[in-house]
Amino acid sequence: MKRILLIVGGGIAAYKAAELIRLCRKAGIGVKCVLTEGGQHFVTPMTLAALSENQVYTTLWDLKDETEMGHIQLSREADLVVVAPATADLLAKMAAGIASDLATTLLLATDKPVLAAPAMNVRMWQHAATRRNVATLRGDGVTVLEPDEGPMACGEYGPGRMPEPPAILAAIQAALDSGSSASKRLTGKHILVTAGPTHEPIDPVRYIANRSSGRQGFAIAEALARLGARVTLVSGPVTLATPAGVTRIDIETAREMAEAVEAALPADAAVMVAAVADWRADTALQKIKKGDAPPSLQLSENPDILAQLAHGPRRPKLVVGFAAETERVIEHATAKRTRKGADWIVANDVSGDVMGGEANSIHLVTADGVEHWERLPKSEVARRLAERIADAL
Repeated sequence: MKRILLIVGGGIAAYKAAELIRLCRKAGIGVKCVLTEGGQHFVTPMTLAALSENQVYTTLWDLKDETEMGHIQLSREADLVVVAPATADLLAKMAAGIASDLATTLLLATDKPVLAAPAMNVRMWQHAATRRNVATLRGDGVTVLEPDEGPMACGEYGPGRMPEPPAILAAIQAALDSGSSASKRLTGKHILVTAGPTHEPIDPVRYIANRSSGRQGFAIAEALARLGARVTLVSGPVTLATPAGVTRIDIETAREMAEAVEAALPADAAVMVAAVADWRADTALQKIKKGDAPPSLQLSENPDILAQLAHGPRRPKLVVGFAAETERVIEHATAKRTRKGADWIVANDVSGDVMGGEANSIHLVTADGVEHWERLPKSEVARRLAERIADAL
């Protein structure tokens, strides 16, 4: 049985630790808990002990036999250390190597992988100090998940919410599997992924774009890399961090993306997640000024990157396209698979908050029919799709 040491920080999101423990146990993962002083203001040791069926540790003085260096043993007997919620304070202490209580002492003493699920106010998450701390931790090899975006207990809105327990579980499972040869099913395979929007300039300061955040494409690239693939990620303009082990190529326009995709070939598979602008404008050399009437934009059709790849001479063995629809989702996606020449189409309804959101409800359209997946965190959609791609290759 795989085992994790769960450090529960002091924040309102600490209540989600109970559900995370339940999900981990259901998935066959053993859990021991360390509850910080702040965390005890939100959940009790008894709750975590009942769910984990293990003693809960709160201070260094819980470790009775320090002649055996209990804090060292506790920090190393698990396969993975998980910090959830990881408050701004905990992240700062982790980055600085401070060992001022049981939790931070264990984090400094461990020789096991560490995964942190941040949870804090949006301004705290966006503060330069927190961004530096996160960059330091990632540079040190700590997996720091991206927080969810949404309303917060303080009444503000934005990124900073702790990822939901199913998403954290998926990250835990990926981290636990990363060291096993069985998990590296795509070793030796090169997979091309496109993500994000394209920006089509109108003049030096304006452009045509769409609402794609790039999160689903980046999650897929990360999931494929975790399975051992050599991943080339061609990304439009987004603010996401490059997943570990992924080669990233930044572009702006659809034509630049088409060129980057062609240059990245050959590949064993291609997953075309990017929301490419269908049209581009004739770009004005100077900023267009307001006049008596709105300017007339002359639009030209952009290259159809998915169709060109699927019908091209260097076609990958597996070509996966995405269809973002607002109506008749399956009907349009089925027609798109045939028209574009893709092997699979991943269809989703984007009439809600999917573009920029943290979850997705998709339909996988193949030659064998349509599979309907329940609404899942984008990280879990990515993991399932990566496993299916590994099966196909």
